[in-house]
Amino acid sequence: MKQFLKFTLATAAGLMLGVFSIIIIVSIATSGGSKEVQLDEPHVLRLELNGEIQDRVEEMPFDLSEITGQDVNILGLNDILANIKKAKTDENIKGIYIEIGMLSAGFATREEIRNALLDFKESGKFITTYSEIYTQGSYYLASVADHICMYPEGGMELRGLNGTVTFYTNALKKMGIEIQVIRHGKFKSAVEPYMLTEMSDENREQKETYMGSIWEHFLKNVASDRELTRDRLNEIADNLEIQTTEDAVKLGLVDSLFYRDQFQNHLANLMEQENYDDVNFISLKKYNKVKNENARDKFKKEKVAVIYAQGEIMPGEGSETVIGSERISKAIRKARKDEKVKAIVLRVNSPGGSALASDVIWREMKLANEEKPVVVSMGDVAASGGYYIACGSDKIYASPNTITGSIGVFGMMPNFEELMTDKIGLTFDQVKTNKFADIGSSNRPLTQEEYDIIQKGVVDVYNTFTSKVAEGRDMSQENVDDIGQGRVWSGTNAMDINLIDEYGGLEAAVAGAAELAELEDYRIYELPEQKDPFQELLEQLEGDMQTSWIKYQLGDQYKYYKTIQDIKHLKGVQARMPYQFVID
Repeated sequence: MKQFLKFTLATAAGLMLGVFSIIIIVSIATSGGSKEVQLDEPHVLRLELNGEIQDRVEEMPFDLSEITGQDVNILGLNDILANIKKAKTDENIKGIYIEIGMLSAGFATREEIRNALLDFKESGKFITTYSEIYTQGSYYLASVADHICMYPEGGMELRGLNGTVTFYTNALKKMGIEIQVIRHGKFKSAVEPYMLTEMSDENREQKETYMGSIWEHFLKNVASDRELTRDRLNEIADNLEIQTTEDAVKLGLVDSLFYRDQFQNHLANLMEQENYDDVNFISLKKYNKVKNENARDKFKKEKVAVIYAQGEIMPGEGSETVIGSERISKAIRKARKDEKVKAIVLRVNSPGGSALASDVIWREMKLANEEKPVVVSMGDVAASGGYYIACGSDKIYASPNTITGSIGVFGMMPNFEELMTDKIGLTFDQVKTNKFADIGSSNRPLTQEEYDIIQKGVVDVYNTFTSKVAEGRDMSQENVDDIGQGRVWSGTNAMDINLIDEYGGLEAAVAGAAELAELEDYRIYELPEQKDPFQELLEQLEGDMQTSWIKYQLGDQYKYYKTIQDIKHLKGVQARMPYQFVID
């Protein structure tokens, strides 16, 4: 009887879910959600920068938070940049209002948005911003505004950058787990959390170098926008002079302290309206549907392909946020064989991953580069495997705040012998036909001979990596080894050592690719092609909702959960950045 009830309930639940999904799809299909929007009167473009920013997001018919009730907001950098650019010449957009919340984005992403806002200001239109709390990253964006406003009882921080590494060594030891590390490169710090309890001197040195570079860039730009000196800003941070919102105003970093109703009056004044209710706003999502003055671009014959590669690098298909070697290789190959594609831009936002998968993508990049110009645009991170897939291009663009380099490789093999035998009580016996039949077994430690064999393989991969960087960057392999060894660099550092060519974001890279191809009239062709939104919806309902739920429940602690999940799936030699190093 119990089995019958369980079966009946499961069937009923399945039917309900199916009916629910059908109702959603039908309602969306008939809602006219993709209908073009027209502006016939003055508006303010409202940028609500709250949540996570990815280079490109999966196209969904609607926000899944409407179903789940979870506020998991993901914005596409490509949409943000395109709409700011469109608003600059739109006579019905009189200004931009930025409301900044808890924004999850690297400093290079913020830099691209910031530069787009600076370009918008050349139109003479206003930018105003409001927030209850300005983190350093949020303030970096807000500093371009004509008027920076904040809630009187809110908060602002200016304290300098902090980078924290989480070390798992002692925790794993308590569980009876040993991580056997085989690496090449004294700076390859990705493995340190599993073999040390604090940073090595080399790791500390590299982090101080690239964090110092990012901080200097922050100071220079904020000082310029707020008419302060770099030294004065640094002094404010050193002494933690901002204790209250009034301090922020007195120091010239914030213009006005407004309650929400007062800020609404401020917006009404900017729009020359007597009442706030008379001000017209348009959201980023809705402004996406406003016809662009360049709407006829889609009919242009010649194309520049922009291929988005974001996330860790893995063999297989991957997804919008995982660089699968098959998916990205296919996209590069498609662009190469398309006669209408005259140049290719690979947008890389990746800490690396599988060395093998990186090499598969590198090969497709090389083949493409033999036929047409290939340019790389680096996002927040393009390091290790992320640099591997970039190094064969004609030109590399990056932000001064991009994290790159990390030219080095490693292997990690867990040994569960103590956990299994001493703590759980399991023992193992085996029969094998050859001496190395069980090499890589997780039930025992590696022998010295096995370690030496794997070490040789790691060194071979490193030599392959450095030789391809040397070829792509027109350097000697010895020179690459000197700046390699797994060392991480900022974009500013990378420019000095010839790892990148130009400062600039995605738009600059596209313009550079078009120039190499001698194109004047072209359109953007985004790859990999995204799935049908309704198919994507069903897959996300089945799979990604679980990840979103875990993220929602764990909050900031999700990164530790993901680290352990990633380690479980590590296979082969890795070319990747450290798992957990957060700059805030």
